[in-house]
Amino acid sequence: MMQKYPNLCKPITLGRVTFRNRMFSAPMGGTDITADCCVGPRTPSFYELRAKGGAAAVTASELVVHPETDASHMFHLNLTTPGCLASWTWVADAISRHGAVASVELSHSGQYAGTYLVDKDKKKGLSQFGPSDWVRPDGIPVKALTREQIQDIVKAYGDTAGLAKRAGFQMVMVHGGHGWLLNQFLSPAFNHRTDEYGGCFENRLRLVREVLTSVRKAVGPGFPIEFRMSGSELFDGGYTLEDGVEIAKGVEDLVDMIHVSAGSYQFGFFNTHLPMFAPHGANVYLAAEIKKHVKVPVATLGALNEPAQMEEIIASGKADVVEMARALLADPELPNKVMANRDDEIVRCLRCFTCMAERPTTGTRRCAVNPLIGRECEGMDITPAAVRKRVVVVGGGVAGMKAALTAAQRGHQVTLLEKSDKLGGILKSEQAIPFKYEMYQLGLTLERQMALAGVKVRLNTPATEELLNELAPEALILAVGSKPIVPPLPGMDGDNVVVVNNYYLEKDKVGDTVVVLGGGLAGCECAVHLGMEGKQVHIVEMRDALAVDCNIRHRPILMQQVDKYTTVHLNHTGLRVTEEGLLARNAEGQEVLIPGATVICAVGQRSNRDDILALRGCAPWVREIGDCVRVSNITNAIYMAYHAGLDI
Repeated sequence: MMQKYPNLCKPITLGRVTFRNRMFSAPMGGTDITADCCVGPRTPSFYELRAKGGAAAVTASELVVHPETDASHMFHLNLTTPGCLASWTWVADAISRHGAVASVELSHSGQYAGTYLVDKDKKKGLSQFGPSDWVRPDGIPVKALTREQIQDIVKAYGDTAGLAKRAGFQMVMVHGGHGWLLNQFLSPAFNHRTDEYGGCFENRLRLVREVLTSVRKAVGPGFPIEFRMSGSELFDGGYTLEDGVEIAKGVEDLVDMIHVSAGSYQFGFFNTHLPMFAPHGANVYLAAEIKKHVKVPVATLGALNEPAQMEEIIASGKADVVEMARALLADPELPNKVMANRDDEIVRCLRCFTCMAERPTTGTRRCAVNPLIGRECEGMDITPAAVRKRVVVVGGGVAGMKAALTAAQRGHQVTLLEKSDKLGGILKSEQAIPFKYEMYQLGLTLERQMALAGVKVRLNTPATEELLNELAPEALILAVGSKPIVPPLPGMDGDNVVVVNNYYLEKDKVGDTVVVLGGGLAGCECAVHLGMEGKQVHIVEMRDALAVDCNIRHRPILMQQVDKYTTVHLNHTGLRVTEEGLLARNAEGQEVLIPGATVICAVGQRSNRDDILALRGCAPWVREIGDCVRVSNITNAIYMAYHAGLDI
């Protein structure tokens, strides 16, 4: 078979280990952790999903090597805790039995111990250690490590690597980036020591070289060591790309591959984890420059999920390997699909940060577009139904399409009824906002997958009691969604008003000055888009905060964009729309005019409950899913839909 992306699909050898392609699963923290810091029962299945999906290597994260000075509640590996070694062996087995290389990330948080604790106040009671004494911006004091502690940490890296090899891992990654301990020693912003571990470049590099030497001694020759580093810290006072080149040159004799990431936790979380507002592959230039100066292979990453872009990165010599994290949560099968020329079936990551917000919020994992994430051991395979049934799904939005697809994959005879002339529901409205285009693509992908699974789609077909009686479904799934709330303000029916859901159809009506009525997630993102287009944008919100429906990871970067591109009016209630803009009442009770040639109505959605009342008795088995149950988000719609399809 001639492969569409031959460079991505080409094997690579690191040390004495050959990897089946150039698509690696980057480190991601596991799903669950026991009270004594062992791998929980769900985590092996979490990593296994990406191994089954065709990734060449799957790296488990983060394994703390020295709990005495890294007092986070994170994974440990030792011989003293019963079951600890066994739990890691199950992880390695789960990965390697599917042909992927099992790797584990060896880590020390240094001054950021406790980052992933759900109880954020508990961080203040931890002992934070780093290269030097200082007080973090959040007021937490950091203690400088002693020479004795440093040597103990060096030994711990080797001891832990040796145990990882015993557990069955075939590669280790040493984490030296993102502001974690080894990066802290490399950074002139954090390392102010005056001994042999501080000052000149050679001294700041010393700990990294000692750690890598310790790891090599423990794992032996030919066992691949991957070194993860930030190509640049990307903040004032941190090290630059030129420094990153020197760091890579300074360690290449001790490693088999250099993994180039970017940024530092304290000052650049969104440089490391690129948001939807950043271009895909925005950090690839760092790896490309470093690759020019070293002889060992180089890996790159950074919101990569488009096979054509990744193929070009390898083909042009910017990097030897591409690594993905969120993209392989959204679609663990991405490598298999690339290898089989099925890239038109890839479910792309939305970069919504649901996955990263869930971990510090609930201590679990979740993905907006993949209902299996964090729940893999509840069943990774869609099993055939014991009895094939006639299934009708009403509604062609994200919930309806996912439910129809899942039911069809189980062998049911599925018909989907959609009253409009196109599938996609609310996802259709995202096609006009470039940084949300992946949400629009989600609808296209689900449509493609339904066609392959044999779902019969009937467009321009409202569901009626008569039609359902004719179709005689044995199972009926109601996914009729929601409709936009349009407040009954004078002037709201004017030609200068656009409902946010219809922006993609009426964007040519939008003038150069815009008032967005409603500061929820949809309103804020539309306002940012309009601001990026050069328009003067005002957001009017009756509450005292914006985007309260936004997750804790996405909201900070969204607020940065809001501050950059819009003017915000909190505690303002809309009164009427005029030709000059929106008349509103402020917190002091005064009437003020917010100027704008166009008013975008984005005050929220209301469930279509009336549409389903007449249909609930049309089948012996009925399930309501998505926004028609409760206006929510893609995450909940996908999850409800998937399980509705499984339950038939």
